[in-house]
Amino acid sequence: MLNEIQGLPAGFLDAAAEDMKRLLQTPSLIHLEGKNPQPLFISTLLHGNEDSGLKALQIILKKFENKTLPRALSIFIGNVSAAEKNMRKLDAQPDYNRVWPGTDSDACEETRLMQRVVDVMKKRKPFASIDLHNNTGRNPHYGCVNRMSAQYLQLARLFSHTVVYFSTPKGVQSEAFSVICPAVTLECGKVGEKDGVSHAARYIETVMQLETLPDHVPGDIDLLHTVGRVTINTALDFDFDGSGDLALDGSIELYNFRQVKENTRFATLMTNTTNAFDVWDDEGNNVYDEYFKLDGQHVVLKKTMMPSMFTKNTDIIRQDCLCYLMEHIDQ
Repeated sequence: MLNEIQGLPAGFLDAAAEDMKRLLQTPSLIHLEGKNPQPLFISTLLHGNEDSGLKALQIILKKFENKTLPRALSIFIGNVSAAEKNMRKLDAQPDYNRVWPGTDSDACEETRLMQRVVDVMKKRKPFASIDLHNNTGRNPHYGCVNRMSAQYLQLARLFSHTVVYFSTPKGVQSEAFSVICPAVTLECGKVGEKDGVSHAARYIETVMQLETLPDHVPGDIDLLHTVGRVTINTALDFDFDGSGDLALDGSIELYNFRQVKENTRFATLMTNTTNAFDVWDDEGNNVYDEYFKLDGQHVVLKKTMMPSMFTKNTDIIRQDCLCYLMEHIDQ
């Protein structure tokens, strides 16, 4: 059930992500008043172990603790059960950023929860939506959009000149809110990095102060489009040390947001299986043969590409994906 409350609960400003379950009990939508009554919607802890968004919010709310906020806020605190265990999600749960309206997942408690959040916020007519996340691998801070409209791109550019347009996976928060208002997903670096927290806090304060978003496309953005989501063949055991069916290259995190040349090795097959990866395009087609090939036992790129979100965290790879493949968009 959605816990919808007016005002911050006692202890919120100093609570860690692990304390949110005790403090809120369930996923919660918190409404705060401001000088401008049209709210800014902010979601965090959709992945329970990604706490930079919560910490950034706490910085801003402490700053305005005895003052009126420049703009009303509606804050959604997501997977409090996973946050209590410092996990992305619990084993029995779906991914909280794959179950929003538009998802291709089966109906469940979580899809109904996210539909409720969207329904509530539609009535409040938010100014903009910000979904705050962390990466597990080495990635720059960047913004993501699901629509190529000027105000959406402006919202992302306020955070970073690197902007990624994507339409898969389905069921993400930013896509659901894109039908209501300008919406962005922010990737704030690794958990525990202070610059990601401070960067997100400055961004939130900036957006709170805005009256409008410019309606022209920003000229100084590096605009990218995800063309493939790479997952590992579920029949294979994988690792980085060569003891499984598939040995991932230990340097893959260094490839994030870099042009990686054709024939670069991503992995080595330790078995006779030919299909190490699956590569899913926006229509759900497996386009592995367009991007990868075998060179002996090595899985190599067929053409120069820019990956993102490589990580050496094998749990995250299993729960989500190995990486995304991107191409530049000519503005």
